[in-house]
Amino acid sequence: MSTKSTVGSSIAAETRLGRRLHWRVFGLIMLVLTAVFLLAASSASSSSLAIPTISITSVVPDQSVTIQTFNYPPNQTFTVRMNHMGTLGINGEVVGTLNSGAGGSLTATYAIPNYLKGQGQIAIRLDSGQGYYSYNWFWNSTGGSGGQPPVARPTGYVGIPTFNIVSVTPDTTITIQTTNFPANQLFDVTMGLMYTQGIGGIKVGEINSGTGGALQQTFTIPAELRGQARIAIRAQTRHASPYYAYNWFWNSAGTVPGGGTGGQPTPSLPSAGTPTIRVCQVVRDGSVEIQTANYPAGMNFTVTMGPIGTQGLLGAPAGTFNSGNGGSFRVTMPIPDAVKGLNQIAVRVQGSPYFSYNWFWNTSTTADFCR
Repeated sequence: MSTKSTVGSSIAAETRLGRRLHWRVFGLIMLVLTAVFLLAASSASSSSLAIPTISITSVVPDQSVTIQTFNYPPNQTFTVRMNHMGTLGINGEVVGTLNSGAGGSLTATYAIPNYLKGQGQIAIRLDSGQGYYSYNWFWNSTGGSGGQPPVARPTGYVGIPTFNIVSVTPDTTITIQTTNFPANQLFDVTMGLMYTQGIGGIKVGEINSGTGGALQQTFTIPAELRGQARIAIRAQTRHASPYYAYNWFWNSAGTVPGGGTGGQPTPSLPSAGTPTIRVCQVVRDGSVEIQTANYPAGMNFTVTMGPIGTQGLLGAPAGTFNSGNGGSFRVTMPIPDAVKGLNQIAVRVQGSPYFSYNWFWNTSTTADFCR
C-alpha cells in the first residue's frame, strides 16, 4: 500500500471518529438539556399541584371573618360558604365569592350569616367550579381561630353530657333523657339525616339545663325528616368550646332495652357481604350510571351527590330507587345542579341502615367501566 493511500485512510478514519465524537457530544448535550427541561417541568408540575389552603386572619364576633389564601390556582372563582362546626362548610349558606386572579396568597372578608350568629365555632369553605376547595373553622370571638381560650366549666362539673332515647312516636315526636348535663346552660337541639350527628340539622327546640344532671324533654320530628328510617339528634350550647351530646333513633315505635336508641333491632346484612357501588359511565353535568353489588332486596334508597371528600353526606338529592331483587343491578341518576361544574363528585346511596359511596370524574366517558 502507498504512503498516500495510508495517509488517506488515516484521514478518513479520523474524520469518521470525529463525526462519531461530534454526535456523541451533541447527544450528551441534548440529554443534559432534556434532563434540565424535565426537572423544570417537574418543578412546575409540583408547584401546580400544591394544595390550596386558607387561614383565619381576624374575626369580628357575629359580624365578619377575614381569611388569607395560600397556593391558590389563578383565574378561578370560588364560592364561599359558612356552616355549623363539624360540617367542613359543606352545604352552608353562600356568603360571597373569591376571584383568585393571579393566584397564590389573597385576603378577603366575609359577613357571618344570621343563622350562625351566637355559635361558638363556625366552619368556612371555598369551592371552585374546577374542583379546587379549602376549608377551615374559626372561633366566633375576637382573635379568630383559637384566639379565645375555652370557657370555664361550672365549678365541680366533671365528665361529659350524654342523653338516651326514651320513646318515639313515628314521624311525630321523640322523648330524650339527659345524663350529666352541666347546670345553667342553654342547648340548641337539632335533628338531621343519619350519620350527620345532627350537625347542621333542623332546629327542633332548646334545653335549658337548669340545675343540670338528668332532664327529660320531648321534641317534634320535623316534616323534612318524616319517612326516614333513622334520624340523628344533637344538643349543643352556643358558646366557644361548646358542650354537646348526640345520638340517633329508629323512627318507629318502642325502645331497645338498655340501648336507648329506640325502634326495632338492626336488620341483618345480606349474607353476600357489604353493599357497594361502582361508577360505570358519566355524561358531564348530565348523568352518572352506577352498578350495585351485594344489595339487599326490596328496599328504597336515596342518592345524593356532593363535592369530592364528602362521601356524599349532606349532598344534593339526585333521586331514589328500589333495589327490587337486590344483588347487582344498574341505576342512572341525574347530576344535581348544585354540583354541576365540579371536576370530581362524590355519590352516596343511602337506605337505612345500608349505605354505599364512591366518586367520579365529571367528564363524559366513552367506555363502560363496569364491563
